[in-house]
Amino acid sequence: MDPLVAAIDQGTSSTRFLVFNAKTAKLISHHKVEINQNFPKEGWVEEDPKEIIQSVYECMERTCEKLQQLNIDISNIKAVGVTNQRETTLLFLTIMCKLCSFLPVVWLDLRTQSTVERLINKAPGKNKNHLKHKTGLPISTYFSAVKLRWLLDNVDEVRQAVMSERALFGTVDSWIIWCLTGGRNGGVHCTDVTNASRTMLFNIHTMDWDPELCRYFDIPMEILPKVRSSSEIYGLVFVPFLFQCLGDQSAALVGQMCFGEGDAKNTYGTGCFLLRNTGTKPVMSDHGLLTTIAYKLGTDRPACYALEGSVAIAGAVVRWLKDNMGIVQSSSEIEKLAAAAGTSYGCYFVPAFSGLYAPYWEPSARGIICGLTQFTNRNHLAFAALEAVCFQTREILDAMNLDSGIPLTQLQVDGGMTSNRLLMQLQADILCMPVVRPTMSETTALGAAMAAGAAEGVDVWSLSPGHLPQVMCEKYEPQINCEGTSSSFTINQGSQTCGPGAKCSNPACGMNLQSAKIPQSRLSKSF
Repeated sequence: MDPLVAAIDQGTSSTRFLVFNAKTAKLISHHKVEINQNFPKEGWVEEDPKEIIQSVYECMERTCEKLQQLNIDISNIKAVGVTNQRETTLLFLTIMCKLCSFLPVVWLDLRTQSTVERLINKAPGKNKNHLKHKTGLPISTYFSAVKLRWLLDNVDEVRQAVMSERALFGTVDSWIIWCLTGGRNGGVHCTDVTNASRTMLFNIHTMDWDPELCRYFDIPMEILPKVRSSSEIYGLVFVPFLFQCLGDQSAALVGQMCFGEGDAKNTYGTGCFLLRNTGTKPVMSDHGLLTTIAYKLGTDRPACYALEGSVAIAGAVVRWLKDNMGIVQSSSEIEKLAAAAGTSYGCYFVPAFSGLYAPYWEPSARGIICGLTQFTNRNHLAFAALEAVCFQTREILDAMNLDSGIPLTQLQVDGGMTSNRLLMQLQADILCMPVVRPTMSETTALGAAMAAGAAEGVDVWSLSPGHLPQVMCEKYEPQINCEGTSSSFTINQGSQTCGPGAKCSNPACGMNLQSAKIPQSRLSKSF
């Protein structure tokens, strides 16, 4: 049988373990477990680290059982890759005690807003981009160093554990690898360059932790994990499984095979993340985007960089409509409701539940729904929620085109929300360009598996251009007048100015604007 490669895909809302054929990229078997999110205070988002690691164990065990039912020997699995929600910040303890770790601060969390303001105030000129020349990132609630600083300032147990050298810092990848390679009994404490580049402690030019950055945030370097490439053997899980890791958006870039300079993909998950490969030289954005490390596929290979547009809320808006508002009973129901309306009827939705990320970087922004009339019903709200995801993507794509100087001609997409055909057609119409979706939606896990299988010493997956697998895709072509979508997009941008104490510049907040009825033909797909 052909060699197999597996991937642990630990996301914000679920954990998956997936097994791929290393020669064909075919998905052989998988298992998924949902992850609970806790919101103890307004703006706070936490998850249970024990639940995260238990979900990994469960997914691995159930998938292996399914393989045995298919008469597939699990010894054919030659490597395991890890891909993970980035920026989520954990501290785990290296000695036996009641706690194994402290509750992680999830990347969406806003509790650090006052910490961000204090850090910006001490920067020259109170410039939030003061560290961007080293990190590629603005000072924001989004990134790990700010979350770690908040924990050290506000949780006595964390501060004491760090001072007594009993704690290690890591993002979710570090936690999973440390646990699966032994934990307190010799577990490997490491991360890869893509995850390290999201902490604000990592210099994306020197490719190492930066002492000056650590002093700025007052973070002891001793608690930081060792930084490795995205494609090498980190350690043994249980023979013969081996490890590497790749941040989730970088893994999706690899899974979409965006290895060429200018190649781009957009992932629709809890948030929405557009990455464009800029090659071996970092490109600094003048339009509110991030400069990040795309991947480093081997210890002796150069790092490749990417421009990234990050949107905090995409699929999370559907979860909010379901869990908080009761407007839908399941995530899949939103497509049916939105299609029944065929329009938002002038209703606009800005889901700034965690402030606004790219290109604004405004943590104080809050969500708004405007343009409501007596005629508005839940179908219109469902449609407006899908439009909101598409409008946010349009904003970051426009910024990316300005930064790169070479406009994209089509958008490769992946992630859970791409199964929504109405959303994909809306996106094509709002962007005025084709949207291309692979029929195998687990692109993030595929990228992690590819990097693991290509690691030196594993060598069961070739990443050379002539050996990359052929992936079947479906293409959504724009089907309406682009001038109409530009008008709606401009109105939606006005809505983004609404926030605490702000005067809304969106005319839809004061009057009803009817958008064009969307024909059923928009739901068709072409290949």
